[in-house]
Amino acid sequence: MHLRKRVLVTGGAGFLGSFLCERLLQEGCDVVCADNFYTGTKRNIIHLLENPYFEMIRHDITFPLYLEVDEIYNLACPASPVHYQNDPVQTTKVNVHGSINMLGLAKRLNARILQASTSEVYGDPTVHPQTENYWGNVNCVGIRSCYDEGKRCAETLFFDYHRQHQINIRVVRIFNTYGPRMHPNDGRVVSNFILQALDNRDITVFGDGGQTRSFCFVDDMIEGFIRMMAAPDDCTGPVNLGNPNEFSILELAEKVIALTGSTAKIVHQPLPEDDPLQRKPEITLAKEQLGWEPKIQLEEGLKHTIDYFKNIFEVSNRLKII
Repeated sequence: MHLRKRVLVTGGAGFLGSFLCERLLQEGCDVVCADNFYTGTKRNIIHLLENPYFEMIRHDITFPLYLEVDEIYNLACPASPVHYQNDPVQTTKVNVHGSINMLGLAKRLNARILQASTSEVYGDPTVHPQTENYWGNVNCVGIRSCYDEGKRCAETLFFDYHRQHQINIRVVRIFNTYGPRMHPNDGRVVSNFILQALDNRDITVFGDGGQTRSFCFVDDMIEGFIRMMAAPDDCTGPVNLGNPNEFSILELAEKVIALTGSTAKIVHQPLPEDDPLQRKPEITLAKEQLGWEPKIQLEEGLKHTIDYFKNIFEVSNRLKII
């Protein structure tokens, strides 16, 4: 009898989590999605609920979770400044207590576990592009520290559990990712620009717009997760996952205006505290160890994302009329 691999995805109703659940089901896995819906939404997974191999649990991983699985993807954490700064103490808790609980579960089950870390562990980097052996330049008492330092502590816990208890761990550092199902109100630059453009409102660029980001489409990122989990046991990471093509924020705003046909104008506002000026992944390790690199370039990915937000925008406008 063929036994399906049973996989837990924490934060499975979020942007990345919902795509990961979908992909795992396509791969023939039995998927358990755990989410407390702080930033995840049922809309992201509603199409999966009728699948007999998909199970949804409303759960906050700062409390222990008891179930039987073969693999754990730990994605649970608010990932945009708007959300993680709204409840910074809880953000730190989900990174620290949540990681301890999931690592404890992995230890009990002898399960493989992947931690979704972040490029934010590099802070405002003094090294460009960022390599995995760069230790970062992080403000430990700033308004972003709950996320930056929370994720850094989570990485520490993963490697200490690996060394002390021989837990089979994987750590990936996620750089800016975008695509359908991004939370419309999470303040991230891609969703912000698209929504402002669709509404023909001024597009807000912080600073002079010269700061750079590297944008990875969601499908490429999920492929990276799957490959990292399937890699040999000595491939613990951390491994950078992101698109090394670098764009200024001003270039992104101009692309969004062009692709939406918007009449929006670009306006400038002061740069937020601790906002990194450069962010670009060095992905040699991902290429060598996982045979992974992004395939979908910015313009194609933006078209998919704009189509998604157009649909949301039209539905919300219809509801206002009604």
